[in-house]
Amino acid sequence: MRVLAQIAMVMNLDKCIGCHTCSVTCKQTWTNRTGVEYAWFNNVETKPGIGFPRRYEDQERWRGGWTLDRRGRLMLRSGGRVRRLLSLFSNPHLPALEDYYEPVTYDYDNLLSAPAGPDLPVARPRSVLTGRPTAITWGANWEDGLGGAPEHAGGDPNLSGEWAEKVRFEFEQTFLFHLPRLCEHCLNPACVSACPSGAMYKRAEDGIVLVDQDRCRGWRMCVTACPYKKVYVNHATGKAEKCTFCFPRIEAGQPTVCSETCVGRLRYLGLLLYDADRVGEAAATPDEQDLLDAQRGVFLDPRDPDVIAVARESGIPGDWLEAARRSPVYDLVARYRVALPLHPEYRTLPMVWYVPPLSPVLDAVGAAGGDQDDPDHVFAAVTRLRIPLEYLASLFTAGDTDVVGGVLMKLTALRSYMRAVSLGDAADEADGTALRAVGLDDAEARDLHRLLAVAKYTDRYVVPAAHKEDAAALTAVESGCPVESAGGLSGAGPSAGGRVSLGMPTLRRTSPEGHA
Repeated sequence: MRVLAQIAMVMNLDKCIGCHTCSVTCKQTWTNRTGVEYAWFNNVETKPGIGFPRRYEDQERWRGGWTLDRRGRLMLRSGGRVRRLLSLFSNPHLPALEDYYEPVTYDYDNLLSAPAGPDLPVARPRSVLTGRPTAITWGANWEDGLGGAPEHAGGDPNLSGEWAEKVRFEFEQTFLFHLPRLCEHCLNPACVSACPSGAMYKRAEDGIVLVDQDRCRGWRMCVTACPYKKVYVNHATGKAEKCTFCFPRIEAGQPTVCSETCVGRLRYLGLLLYDADRVGEAAATPDEQDLLDAQRGVFLDPRDPDVIAVARESGIPGDWLEAARRSPVYDLVARYRVALPLHPEYRTLPMVWYVPPLSPVLDAVGAAGGDQDDPDHVFAAVTRLRIPLEYLASLFTAGDTDVVGGVLMKLTALRSYMRAVSLGDAADEADGTALRAVGLDDAEARDLHRLLAVAKYTDRYVVPAAHKEDAAALTAVESGCPVESAGGLSGAGPSAGGRVSLGMPTLRRTSPEGHA
């Protein structure tokens, strides 16, 4: 067992109102400059919808993420090393500008310099790239509020199954929810493995995936390999850029900008401990629907004395171990199991998880003539909600409706129980039965309710500050493909400080006593 630490995020989709504050503040902080006008490290999509860039989830077209070869070994969907080298100068699996959108500005000077006359001057849109007049036909949040509209929602790749026939895009049947997205900072990042120059790397100390701008040569293989299409190319510098997880703030013990400014308070940041030796094995799980459990099996209990002992031997500081024990992310992901990863079938083991949205289930029970206090009636209504289980399963569980249905039933039982408590009623037998049916007791229900509904700032963001004294100990670390030891895909990459590979020896850090 080799223990490493990872900063991870959970988002409660029930709280997202689609205000795009996170996107705007991220844009102002990281991509408000020449060359990345079209790039949104954080964007909020409306689901169902085709997303940003268009149909990024269609991996038959874009060839992102990992797949298994005939021998059950991991390989990039974009192909092995030889295929990538042959397509180095002609890569057909790259989104074009129209798949994102053409960034525009406006002819504001015309408003100021137009002579007096009977006509009202206007500021026409002009392309930021060419400077020529253009028409605005698409944008990063073009589908906002258009969920269920047949003009766009029908193109959602997640509506490709046989069950999608029952999704009728009519006023009475339409549904939508908002899905904030950023780089997943995966445990098994395909972008890192695909990079020919070794510019993409995963930091050993906190798991954040970054781009070394000095090494980047603009081959764009990382753009193809990322199944979430969260790597962008700066057209002014020709180099790749991506979400940095606001690492300067993380190193100072502060939350990311998108988390800090989130109006709905739906984001949680915390530390997860995981066994780096099991990442390759988990990503190579044969059945896609078993990948969720396989990834959860990689995470380690921060309260386990054996895990703590190995973590200390690995040089993880004591305050980081304390942060892992207080982590809201661990509680939501591994303890209560109400958070799910986005598209686990991509086999990147993403580290941004989501609590799926819950439709007004009690209203559905009443409309069907059922008893809102009967757990059988309530749980049965979960399978008939306006947001189909199959759709949520296609997003979060590789199509396993039982898992996502179980999460929604747990959230439903929690709401019913806490409603009775908040109204001053004693928890009746039906409420207690519902809790027990989903594996919760009174103390756990109250703790989960505290996390999901009324968590304070310090409970939502548990981010330990970086230790400056660790910097020198990381300079000897080798970089490479995160799964090279599991699949034998490539040799070790060039030397670079602070990078992590599953094929490298245990990291050398200062002793835990040095952090007392």
